[in-house]
Amino acid sequence: MAFSAALLALIGPLGAPELLIIAVILVLLFGVRKLPELGKGLGEGIKNFRGAMKEMQEEDKNGPKGGASS
Repeated sequence: MAFSAALLALIGPLGAPELLIIAVILVLLFGVRKLPELGKGLGEGIKNFRGAMKEMQEEDKNGPKGGASS
């Protein structure tokens, strides 16, 4: 969380013109046909990351799942 706040302070808030420029660069780099695949892959990656983070938080709160306890 602190990293994202520091990054936001460094680059400032992103407005509509900045997001439009980023979108144009992405289209130029990957093409229109490849963008949905990239978005899907990014979404799946974020979903997996959040699931792993939630699982780790639950393990920290409840102790490790199964396995031998030491």
